[in-house]
Amino acid sequence: MFLLAVVLGVRLGLPGFKWSDQASLAKITAPAVLAQGGLLCLIYLGTSLPGAIALGASAARYIAGFPIVFAIAWLAQIVAGHATTSYWGIEYVIFALLFGLTLSNVIGLPSWLMDAVRTEYYIKTGLVIMGATILFQDIVTAGALGMMQALMVVLVVWYFSFWFAKRLKLDDEFAVILSSAVSICGVSAAIATCGAIHGDRRKLSYVASVVLIVAVPMIVLQPWIIRAFHMPDAVGGAWLGGTLDTTGSVVAAGALISETAMKIGTIVKFSQNLLIGFAAFFLSVWWTLRQPAEGQEKPSAGVIWERFPKFVLGFVSASLVFSFLVDAEVVKSTKTLIGGLRTWWFALAFTSIGLETKFTDLFAMEGGRPFLAFLGGQAVNLLWTLLLAYLIFGGVFFPAPVL
Repeated sequence: MFLLAVVLGVRLGLPGFKWSDQASLAKITAPAVLAQGGLLCLIYLGTSLPGAIALGASAARYIAGFPIVFAIAWLAQIVAGHATTSYWGIEYVIFALLFGLTLSNVIGLPSWLMDAVRTEYYIKTGLVIMGATILFQDIVTAGALGMMQALMVVLVVWYFSFWFAKRLKLDDEFAVILSSAVSICGVSAAIATCGAIHGDRRKLSYVASVVLIVAVPMIVLQPWIIRAFHMPDAVGGAWLGGTLDTTGSVVAAGALISETAMKIGTIVKFSQNLLIGFAAFFLSVWWTLRQPAEGQEKPSAGVIWERFPKFVLGFVSASLVFSFLVDAEVVKSTKTLIGGLRTWWFALAFTSIGLETKFTDLFAMEGGRPFLAFLGGQAVNLLWTLLLAYLIFGGVFFPAPVL
């Protein structure tokens, strides 16, 4: 419905979240902006209510609880919008999770609110909208070298991370979510993977937290290493783009090196981001086929269809429509809007995860082995991506790019 409205020319006004001092904070919390957010809340509530009812929610309880979940998601985005927070690459998802956890574990929640806590529903809706931003034309503009490095990083690092996680005796579900986060693009890839395999939301929360914890020192240390070892700017940028988990952190770290490093890093990061949709699709098919129903050697076509996550079809359809059927100018002019709409759904999802999770579930999960698995995968990611950056962007196999 959101994407159809965009195609038909409807342009929702989204509240801004960027601020750095009291004056700019006052602007993003002004009465007019709050009214804009209130209207957005009503739109999200109205469009999501039929689906929530179909999933078994009480209409009255959903209507009463949704504004509270929305307000927490809004607050999380405001905190994440501060200039310092943005610089360190700490995303809104961690604040949405923390605020939800605090409310559920410290204050406690009324039972009626839980009808509006719909993690999987929010995640899958956001992923379908996300499909409209993963365009086939962008694969070309991302650059052949960037896509080459991205593919080789994802394939090798994903396989190693999965193998290492299994060696540490993590279950397949945890290993798949963690491997995607390490090898593709952090939290976004973890979200897509969790949705594709119907994963445990607590495991998604854990992985998202670890991604952001590990990312902060990397933003500081990697530029220092690049300068200390006098790496070529293009190589340093490609290394940053292939290992840091958000575009914002790549831009911030690359800017500490040079304009060239920042541009190369952004291209490589963009290339990896484009692989999210393909990864979600193939993982969903693989996961469905490798999970036979109890008592059966091989799942039937009906079982495969029943278990296959239908949102993947919506994701692919949105990508195809916006790649080939929607006017290019419309796609370009609405990309920021669609990204903002997707962000709201993900913020609602992580708020919901926090509201339905106990602190002890996260802290005691698997005895710390997932954290060790993530560190092992990230270590290989750093070394393998650095080697590829030298071979692909360092003038060894191809002429060094000049930007």
